[in-house]
Amino acid sequence: MSTYNVYMSGVGGQGIGLLSEALLRAADHAGLAVKSVDTHGLAQRGGIVVSQLRIGSQVHSPLISAHQADLVVALERHEALRAARKALKPGGILIYYDALWQPLPVRLGQAAEVEAAAVDEACARLGARLIRVHRPDLSDARMQNIVILAHIQRLGLIPGLDAAHYQQALEDLLTGKVLAANLAMFQAERHTAMTA
Repeated sequence: MSTYNVYMSGVGGQGIGLLSEALLRAADHAGLAVKSVDTHGLAQRGGIVVSQLRIGSQVHSPLISAHQADLVVALERHEALRAARKALKPGGILIYYDALWQPLPVRLGQAAEVEAAAVDEACARLGARLIRVHRPDLSDARMQNIVILAHIQRLGLIPGLDAAHYQQALEDLLTGKVLAANLAMFQAERHTAMTA
């Protein structure tokens, strides 16, 4: 496989760490060479959390150069726009969960809340594919990352990975009722129609 770069971004508490580790382990279960790195920053205070994952036998560093991400995954709209502008390569793919966790400047009235149209425009400028996901009936916001994971799998956004690889990854990381709930969400969401 040629190099494939995945840049993930969210807000502390949204589960970017679990999502990143699940993708890393799924790639490993698929027998792919993979490297990753996480930057947690102020994660516990609602700050930005970034994970970078690179797949390919010629990868020597987990860091993705600016505008070189084949796939950008975001769990929040502000982060989707920021990550698209910073990391997404022309012709790449942005998938994001359309939730709003207002960054501090928005809460303080120093910046405007990001509209979905701004994300659309950023992707259009790059000729990028945009996939917006939202599940209004989601009872536990902590499972937004699993909803996104299911859509990544269903749409085949990461070459070489199939449903069994993702399931094995979740089984590595979770146990008991938490595993059962997350697997049920993953399986159910893989078979639902995409909201865009």
